[in-house]
Amino acid sequence: MTNSNSVSRVALKKITPDVSAAMGSLHGAAVSAAQDAKVEPEILELVRIRASQLNGCAFCLDMHTKDARAQGEAEQRIYALNAWRETPFFSARERAALALTEAVTLVHDGQVPDAVYAEAAEVFDEAQVAALIWTATVINAYNRIAIATRMAPGAYRPAEK
Repeated sequence: MTNSNSVSRVALKKITPDVSAAMGSLHGAAVSAAQDAKVEPEILELVRIRASQLNGCAFCLDMHTKDARAQGEAEQRIYALNAWRETPFFSARERAALALTEAVTLVHDGQVPDAVYAEAAEVFDEAQVAALIWTATVINAYNRIAIATRMAPGAYRPAEK
């Protein structure tokens, strides 16, 4: 999919179906790990939205804000997510997950700081920290795919429950 203002981009699923399927499998494994570790689905959507904000991925922001709303997330929290540190709307667990997500997403600015990792380890067990790192890693990869191929936002609809 391309937007009307850009050069036609490669259709990754069509051209590299095996790699696309492997990415889908990685996503599925990360989702399963998070479910097994009992990481709250709301936190996972906040992680996906925040990474997508940092990366400027319109397609993933469209998708994951819609998924968050479908799960019952409050509009106010979605709108304030970009400034989560300045709001009272997020729990200690959510703040730790968001800080870890930002550090993983912005790893080019330096390593994931020990203080950020320790904050996450205080409120999440090892399996949950691992699941959060995988969730952040997978959404970062999907952000790069969507941005590189100029996937257009707007058409995504959350699955019916």
